[in-house]
Amino acid sequence: MLLEDQRYIHEDLERLEQGIADRMSEEPKHIRDRLNRDHEVAQLLDQIQSQSAELLPLYDDKAGLRSKEILQISTGDPFEEFYRQVTGVRDHHARYPNEQAENSEQWYRPQKGGDDQPYIVESMFSGEEAYGRFFDLHNCHDAYLNLPNAKRLGYMQYLEVFDNFQPGYGGVKRVDKLTDPYFKYLGGLMGYLESFMRRTRPLENIDQVLEGWQRDFEAAWEKRELQGWQTDKAVQGGAAERTLSTPEAVWCDACEKEFKNDNVYKGHLKGRKHIKAAELLAQQEDGNTNGNRVDSAQELKERAVAEREFRVKKLTGAMNIEKDDTRVNVERRQGMTERERAQELENLYNMTSGARNREEEEDEQDEGDDKLYNPLKLPLAWDGKPIPFWLYRLHGLGQEFPCEICGNFVYRGRRAFDKHFNETNHITNLKRLGITDTYLFRDITSIAEAVRLWDKIQRDQNRGQIDDGAVVQMEDAEGNVMPEKVYLDLQKQGLL
Repeated sequence: MLLEDQRYIHEDLERLEQGIADRMSEEPKHIRDRLNRDHEVAQLLDQIQSQSAELLPLYDDKAGLRSKEILQISTGDPFEEFYRQVTGVRDHHARYPNEQAENSEQWYRPQKGGDDQPYIVESMFSGEEAYGRFFDLHNCHDAYLNLPNAKRLGYMQYLEVFDNFQPGYGGVKRVDKLTDPYFKYLGGLMGYLESFMRRTRPLENIDQVLEGWQRDFEAAWEKRELQGWQTDKAVQGGAAERTLSTPEAVWCDACEKEFKNDNVYKGHLKGRKHIKAAELLAQQEDGNTNGNRVDSAQELKERAVAEREFRVKKLTGAMNIEKDDTRVNVERRQGMTERERAQELENLYNMTSGARNREEEEDEQDEGDDKLYNPLKLPLAWDGKPIPFWLYRLHGLGQEFPCEICGNFVYRGRRAFDKHFNETNHITNLKRLGITDTYLFRDITSIAEAVRLWDKIQRDQNRGQIDDGAVVQMEDAEGNVMPEKVYLDLQKQGLL
């Protein structure tokens, strides 16, 4: 029966490949559908690998059972082997008479996402994450606030600096980094970001990416090139080359802090924190001068903390778009009332329910007969619905600003209008008119006005230029005075 097992596995592999092709043939419009499609394809790919792992030992045939079965079929009575297998099938059904036959063609067909077949991603993401569009770092923010000597940052400020571990930007001092709460905080932050990447990018080989980052960390750690974890020599060199904000500013090495002037620095020297930090720094310097290296346990702990910080930076850099979108979304939600937040959350839950999915399928079958009710012609948000009217008024989207230089394109809202002056399209059109200093033409949208201004700038520049040949005067032998340029020309022609 080994040949039958091989045939069955090959047939199942073909069904798996067809299931992947059916899912990849269409590109879903909603982010939930695309993400669910990718997770289903990832599961089918894992099943292909497991089935292939079962198939390879059958072809290797180390025990020789497959060769023995082929020899028995080819040399023996084929009908005898056939009836023997038929008898085995009948015996099986005689022992299990009520066993239901399964239609293997239905195993790998795409699911519709109804109540009987819910989506895979329904329980993967929280409402704040919106199916992988935004981070949900509230738990990490709470853990950060509980760290000793950590800055009291709000959630919006935390989203900007959570991947910056330098003191003064949101990180803690090097002494506080070796505490257990900070190590647990880094582990929770790193675990969340890695889980978020695995949930939002199921088709990527995340393990291979993490292995590459691990190699980069080990190479940087051996050379002590990680920012904030350099050797004492590198730290001293960095302190010598440190650039302060003002010439009067003074830097305190013990507290790793900058002071405005020398008087403030002298007053700081009497504080308890500075005295304690200076004692710790003196102990470290004494240990270094005596040639005593930090013990192995201390070094291993520093390496573990540095590795987690390095991993968080890499993960955040790979998901920089999600980080920026999260900050914009939090800022947008802070400007909403409690009622509007509840309404937005309810709309999101309605869209993810099975009833909503069936209604969307019916609407697609009707070919869009029911049009979206939008009498004010408001712009559409990411969910395909009109944005709230208060947001429309807040950004001034009712105001239209045409730009003749951009081909009479109309920009809605002052923000989009001011932003387009730094865009490539506007700058390129100005250069086509012969204008090179484009930064001088902000708020100018008329072609004629831009050309007149550029001509005036060119005339002023030409008027300001001084001709050296016209300033220096020369006199010939007869006493005639003329510019130096004319004098030299006549001298070359031999007319003087």
